[in-house]
Amino acid sequence: MILSTTDTIEGKELKVIGFVEGSATRAKHIGNDIVASLKGIVGGEVHEYTQLLVDTREQALGRLQEAAKSQGADAVIAMRITTSTISAGVSEILAYGTAVKFV
Repeated sequence: MILSTTDTIEGKELKVIGFVEGSATRAKHIGNDIVASLKGIVGGEVHEYTQLLVDTREQALGRLQEAAKSQGADAVIAMRITTSTISAGVSEILAYGTAVKFV
């Protein structure tokens, strides 16, 4: 499955299928909060949170691809990723775009 942030795929004629999305929501872990608070004192990247966001983003993208595949798409164009905070310590990553088929 091709994912593209552009509106076209070079060399391909596209038929638009429609809007697709995939999202994932994760909550922070109390152990990671302790590490984060210590990092706040001494500085530095909080690898636990970075990995949490990487995993959540990959899950959202996987769900986007599954949604596109279920509609018979070959690719998703104009793909975007956005984040939001649902409540304290809970975030959502949403991946969305336009499912297309090669003609």
